[in-house]
Amino acid sequence: MSKQTLGPGDLLVRTGAITFLVGTVGTVVTVAPLLLHTKRLPTPAYFVSMLMGLGLALALVGLLKSALAQRHATAGGAGGTAVLGQSVVGKSGIGQQAAGQAAADQAAAER
Repeated sequence: MSKQTLGPGDLLVRTGAITFLVGTVGTVVTVAPLLLHTKRLPTPAYFVSMLMGLGLALALVGLLKSALAQRHATAGGAGGTAVLGQSVVGKSGIGQQAAGQAAADQAAAER
């Protein structure tokens, strides 16, 4: 067993994976009588197969939450604004071409 702590969204991903697997088993169980030409299962059994979509949605939300938390952690660790080439990258991670060009022009004028 791992001693690593769970990050944000990890529990949602695990819950989504388990829910997806339960829905997959439910889908196989409900489709089998149709293929084997036996008596159909009652309607509530078909609702179990809908857990596949719910599990997938939970896992995707967990992945998104984890990715956003990681992005915020790396943006917060950068501290301020870093100049890379001719573009300025701030905490938001969006390049600002005009500000980068102005910095490059000012550096060229000082030479």
